[in-house]
Amino acid sequence: MTAIARASEFALPAASARPQASSFTVEAIRDLAAAEAIWRELEATGTSSPYQRFDWQKAYVEALAESRGFEPCVLLVRDCDSRPCLLLPLAIERRPGLSAAGAIGGKHANYHLPLMAAGGALPSPSALRALLRQAARRLGIDAYAFTNLPLSWRGLANPLASGGRPSPSNGYRLTLAGSAEEVLARALSKDARKKLRQKDKKLRELGPVVHQVARTSAEIAPILSAFLAQKRDRFSATGIPDPFADAATQSFLQRACLAGLGEARPAIELHALMMGERVLATFGAAVDATRCCGMFTSFDADPEIARSSPGELLMLEVIRHQCAQGRRVFDLGVGEARYKSSLCDEVEELVDVTLPVTARGHLYVAAFGGFLRLKRLVKQTPWLWQGFTRLRSRLGASSRGAGDLPKRGTA
Repeated sequence: MTAIARASEFALPAASARPQASSFTVEAIRDLAAAEAIWRELEATGTSSPYQRFDWQKAYVEALAESRGFEPCVLLVRDCDSRPCLLLPLAIERRPGLSAAGAIGGKHANYHLPLMAAGGALPSPSALRALLRQAARRLGIDAYAFTNLPLSWRGLANPLASGGRPSPSNGYRLTLAGSAEEVLARALSKDARKKLRQKDKKLRELGPVVHQVARTSAEIAPILSAFLAQKRDRFSATGIPDPFADAATQSFLQRACLAGLGEARPAIELHALMMGERVLATFGAAVDATRCCGMFTSFDADPEIARSSPGELLMLEVIRHQCAQGRRVFDLGVGEARYKSSLCDEVEELVDVTLPVTARGHLYVAAFGGFLRLKRLVKQTPWLWQGFTRLRSRLGASSRGAGDLPKRGTA
């Protein structure tokens, strides 16, 4: 698909008032395909998260750009020798009286950051802001709003995150150092591991249990179908609207699971715990060569199955698989949840950054910043969060209307 009719690329000189930016230029590319070669090169040799992989972002744009009402645009920063040094995929939303841009991926991407070249010079935070403002004036953008920005990634500071406010929630990660069993011994207490072994034994008394990594489209279909059904039942029982119910979101998941599958590099790696043809639990993750980022999980709610915690048992198998693949970090995304803090022993600090460009943009940033501060207050104050979740559940049960704040944690 051509997400947006291709527009001519443009190059902008850096602002002369900011000498730090004078060595860099920025281009805007409206068609993802036109940026693919450079994008894949930066992806392979530079620094970014699995959510910034070309295949992941392309699947998101093709499935959701029209229904979510955004235009994709790629900002490409070049150094003084015209070498690509930073690539930032944008989603531009145009509403009456306002045009705002953020990172492609929305809430489906737990982490947002640019793709950064290895070894070369990167624009300083102030230089990057100058370049963003220049691009915004050419593209008609009033403001930028970036959420869930890691302060650094693989030891490299994220220039987009400088000066940001703490996000409402942080991420949770586990370093995969040593053998899989050494990692699990570090992550889980002896008592926790014993309980999970007992649950595994109990589950296997019902039939043979197998961990499956989907490697063909034929294997993806039943696992994804089971995930959607299990989530539908789960959200229906809690009275919370199902974020995976719409056809566009389901199309994105399917596209991302298939993208790169032929090269054994799917944008979303899909796992399942199987008993014959029955899917007991599912786990989907955005992956690259070094990291596995958990995106979603589900389990069979049948009490006979659920009492053995198949979702947790599957997660252990996923970690073993990541260790075998040589990946160095496993994470469970953004948001507080017991299963995250019990398994992941490190926190991924995140910030939100807003950048106004026009007078309308200043008004938008003031309102959006207030919303983010309120959201953080609610999520970081237990009694406020409990009250909100109860209210959301009641509203969902009566009208199936979505709350203003996303659910705590990832799906």
